Amino acid sequence: MYEKRMKPDTVFDETYWSSRYNTGRTGWDTGSITPPLRNYFDQMGAADARRILIPGAGRAYEAEYLHELGFSQVHVADLAPEALAALQQRVPGFPAAHLLLQDFFALPAQPPYDLLVEQTFFCALDPTLRSAYAQQCANLLRPGGKLVGLLFETDFGPSSEPPFGGTREEYRAYFEPYFDFVHFDTAYNSLKPRQGKELFMCLRRKA
Repeated sequence: MYEKRMKPDTVFDETYWSSRYNTGRTGWDTGSITPPLRNYFDQMGAADARRILIPGAGRAYEAEYLHELGFSQVHVADLAPEALAALQQRVPGFPAAHLLLQDFFALPAQPPYDLLVEQTFFCALDPTLRSAYAQQCANLLRPGGKLVGLLFETDFGPSSEPPFGGTREEYRAYFEPYFDFVHFDTAYNSLKPRQGKELFMCLRRKA
């Protein structure tokens, strides 16, 4: 398990992430929503007021897409103000109150969310926080709410900085205490550089 490995020396806080944005070290940024999430959102049905959270959202192309589809209760959380400012600049009509400059682990659990969207946040966390991530996702979701998104199923090699990879067996151990697995398999429609390296997950919070 990654949690038994040595804790990285770097603290991945607001200062760290702001520095990466300001120095252009944003290799995770694809410039648009990725196909697996776009396809999932397209089959979600008519836009409504379900509460959606995208933690560690970065420039939040997923939030932009959902907003354009008409979902009115999309919230994004990130530690870096530069990330939230990028969304606000691209989408001036996005509700300012839904831009949460907060630590994911400090977000309040009430009112609960209906859907959490994972896109390159999990791999950016200190690996010792992975169990806590799974538990916090469950805390933030209503019973029956869903955690949907992508996890890297690959080994990025030894590094003291994100991204951090892993295996589906490892990930299952984190989520099984809190979620039922609706879908958990290799994404068939990843971007070309990520093909065969991503798991698409759809997990339902246990009652």
